Amino acid sequence: MITVTRLNHVPFAVNPDLIERINADPDTTLTMVDGVRYVVTETMAEVIDRIAAFRAEVLDRAYRLGRPADTGEGS
Repeated sequence: MITVTRLNHVPFAVNPDLIERINADPDTTLTMVDGVRYVVTETMAEVIDRIAAFRAEVLDRAYRLGRPADTGEGS
């Protein structure tokens, strides 16, 4: 989930996998796959950066979970 802020300054979290498109005309609007729209204070670039950071974190966690645990013993 990524956190964004409504125009009334209330933060909320949204699943970035459900964002269909992002418009900036002039307010940034997230259009979800079900047609729901959210107008947020963040710029389009900020939302895209948050999505990229979220996906990088998911990949990093998946990588770390797939690695054998370090037991601290020598080989």
